Amino acid sequence: MKNMVRMRLISLAEGVSWLVLLFIAMPLKYMAGYPIAVTYAGMAHGILFMVLMAIVTVVWLSKRISFGFAVKVMVAALFPFGAFVIDKSIKARIEEQALTQRA
Repeated sequence: MKNMVRMRLISLAEGVSWLVLLFIAMPLKYMAGYPIAVTYAGMAHGILFMVLMAIVTVVWLSKRISFGFAVKVMVAALFPFGAFVIDKSIKARIEEQALTQRA
C-alpha cells in the first residue's frame, strides 16, 4: 500500500510540474526571454515523469493494480490535467486496499 500512496503523490507532483512547465516556464521563455525557467522546470518534470513511470511499473508488477489501470495512469501523465483526473481513481483504489487489509 505504501507504493500506491507514493504513486499517487508522485503523480500529483508530476502533474503540478507539467502545469508549471506549460503555464509558467514556457511563457517566461517566449514572452520574457528567460529560457532558464524551461531548463529547470523541464528537468524537474522529466525526472518526476520517469519516476512516475517506474513506480507505476513497480505497483503493477506487485499486483496492486491491473495492467489496464497502469496504462491509464501512464497515459493520464501525458496530458496537462491528467494527473488530477486520474487521482480520484488512484485514491479509491488506495482506500479499497486499506479496507481489504483491515478485514
